[in-house]
Amino acid sequence: MTVRPCPLSRREFGAALCSLPAASMFGAQERAQLPWNQPATVARVYVASPTVHWPKPDLDVERDRADVEARMSEVARKHGQDVRFTGGELLRQDSEVEGWLKKHSQADAILIFPMTAPAGPLNALVNAAPAPMLYFHRPYAGHSWSGVGGWQQAGKRIAVIASSTLDDLDPYVPIFRAIHHLKTSKVLVVAASPKGRQEQADAFTKQFGTQMKFFTYDDLKAVFESADARKAEKEAEALKRAALKVVEPTPREITDAMRFYLGVVSWLERERANAITLDCFPGLLAKKLPAYPCIAWSKLNDAGYYGVCEGDIQSTMTQMLITPYSGMPGFVTDPVFDTSRNEVIHAHCVSATKMKGIHGPSSPFILRNHLETAEGAVMQVLVPANEIITCARFVGARKFLISTGEVTGNVDSDRGCRTQFRTRVADAQKMLENYSSGLHRVIFYGDHVRAAERMGKLLGFQVVREG
Repeated sequence: MTVRPCPLSRREFGAALCSLPAASMFGAQERAQLPWNQPATVARVYVASPTVHWPKPDLDVERDRADVEARMSEVARKHGQDVRFTGGELLRQDSEVEGWLKKHSQADAILIFPMTAPAGPLNALVNAAPAPMLYFHRPYAGHSWSGVGGWQQAGKRIAVIASSTLDDLDPYVPIFRAIHHLKTSKVLVVAASPKGRQEQADAFTKQFGTQMKFFTYDDLKAVFESADARKAEKEAEALKRAALKVVEPTPREITDAMRFYLGVVSWLERERANAITLDCFPGLLAKKLPAYPCIAWSKLNDAGYYGVCEGDIQSTMTQMLITPYSGMPGFVTDPVFDTSRNEVIHAHCVSATKMKGIHGPSSPFILRNHLETAEGAVMQVLVPANEIITCARFVGARKFLISTGEVTGNVDSDRGCRTQFRTRVADAQKMLENYSSGLHRVIFYGDHVRAAERMGKLLGFQVVREG
């Protein structure tokens, strides 16, 4: 079987979120109204010079605009679940730009159609726009496409399409939704203190709009204790029935894991957040965590929310970029190189079971203990093989590492973390020699390199291919 080639629509993504097992986050009606589940807003604008030289001096600019508008109405009908198109005005003077931007100040992105050469107030618009811009250049609509590279080098968040068909907007629709998702999401960060993470969190908030709120281990303990212990016991029994087998964990450890999950679900609901990352190892070693979080993270990721280990904000943001675009949950891993086989083994204890998509079936799993500490309860997921995967990670808010590989099979080892699988890569030796920027990488099923490159242009970060 192959990975579904097209990204989820907002309706499919929302339906998957509504199927969150065991404990539903938010009420059904409220889920539909949550900001990150809403369509993106894209404001379209046309720019032309008062005096036209190209493509011809007697061009009827208004007629050209009306023709594009008619075709845009078809685009809007096709993608109405995902994007709400606003605007459509024609600007011909620099003095019109400020008022237009104020009118569309809530837009997630701006879609610009140049009409002529000169391009009228184009430079004023690009220099003042507060939102990512997609520049759609039809043939013979001037020559301003040649300046896009310079704008990008100057730090402007802009991507370009040069095409005679508006069908080329299609790949950008899920990207617009991802931009909106990042802009309206909220991450709970649990650590002993925000020291060392606050600056990183602020950079992501500035770049993408994502809210970050810090909490302590004591806050997490209170969340755990507020969860219904009897309900946790019932959910633990259901989890054991769903597993292929239970190896090391005790009934108490599994019940505590489910109580942790139920508590976190309620916490996210109260905070109106859709993501959480916990600096788990210091808390576990200091006996400050009430239970292991790994199963909770697996279940959240299965449903299109985000549970990320080790207080890793960069991996959290990586998941929040790719998952809403693709419908694929992320799996934060510790890579292990085997250059003799040209492979990288990816290992950790927090894999989702729906790695091929939150809309799809779950992979089988075994309930194990956390290997590095020999206690707690985690899922050992047997992921699908013979599949292309993308391996990625933000390095700060302005750089994004990415590569691809092919899953060749699961690994059952008593060394490393519980969920492990081999991936064949293009050049393991080269990747090893050039590896940098921390250990963690995030795995997504499917090839999302081109989509990430498009997102990088629109959102203003550099995409670097590893290996």
